[in-house]
Amino acid sequence: MKLKDYIWPVIGLAAVIFSGWLLYHEVRGLSLDDILTSFQAITGTQWALSIGAAIVAYTMLAFYDQLALRHLKANVPFPFILATSFATYALSHNIGASVFSGAVVRYRAYTSKGLSVSKVALLIAFCSFTFALGVLIVTSVSLLFYPEAVKGYVDIGTTIPRLVACGILVLVGLYVFGSFAGFRPLRIGRFELHYPERSVVLRQLFIAPAEIVAAAAIIYFALPPENHPGFAMVVAIFVISFSLALISHAPGGLGVLEVAFLTGLEKVPETEVLAALLVFRILYFLVPFAIAILLVLGFEQSSMVKRKRAQQSANPPK
Repeated sequence: MKLKDYIWPVIGLAAVIFSGWLLYHEVRGLSLDDILTSFQAITGTQWALSIGAAIVAYTMLAFYDQLALRHLKANVPFPFILATSFATYALSHNIGASVFSGAVVRYRAYTSKGLSVSKVALLIAFCSFTFALGVLIVTSVSLLFYPEAVKGYVDIGTTIPRLVACGILVLVGLYVFGSFAGFRPLRIGRFELHYPERSVVLRQLFIAPAEIVAAAAIIYFALPPENHPGFAMVVAIFVISFSLALISHAPGGLGVLEVAFLTGLEKVPETEVLAALLVFRILYFLVPFAIAILLVLGFEQSSMVKRKRAQQSANPPK
């Protein structure tokens, strides 16, 4: 392996260690019994709503791939897209370095459906861009209507966050305008990056924010009604926390997500925040991860059987 192959794992490990140290200092005064009590206090209705939100979030992630395939003029059945997308994101969310870990699953899956390596690369880039677009939209709307969300991280007034939100919306508007105006494709070496069709862009503007909001809703529903910060606050803190977790490349954002949430929701009892985050980790990370492993193993076994049959057909016994 080359030196660069170790960079992201080392960064992820360092992020986990540093975040773990910060988290320890944040919660060292808490007892595990208190956290367990808050977790057990989550009602069946709250669990059901959180499960529903997790299902919606992963369904929206599948539409990322579907939009990318539509942009590439590729026809793949949606059940296959759903399984591939689910396995991709479930693994990448837990492993870290999502661009690389997700690329392996998508490459194996979509090349089996006839897509070239270059098209799979463009699909991955398109999905990453769609996610980034969703982050920008949700962040700008959150800062525009709830600029107080950043006070847990930086001590500034409401003017700067709103100006940043307006700047982000301008960038999103330029992207939409470029698509509607039919700007020429951007050339990068041998690649040509075309603006998506209007229908694809309009779907991006809905699907990307919807996935992020649904993921945030898992935590929102798991928090108790008492001392609840409200949906807008939870979404605002979530997009900041989840973005930091992804940037850190820590596996599963371990420690990073917790520290960021505890900092942002400083007025909510820490045991209740940690209990809600545990629900999020179970529904958005651990359960999907276990299912994804089964899906990947099933796909590989099916592929192996098909290869053996193809070999037997090509070389029939004499």
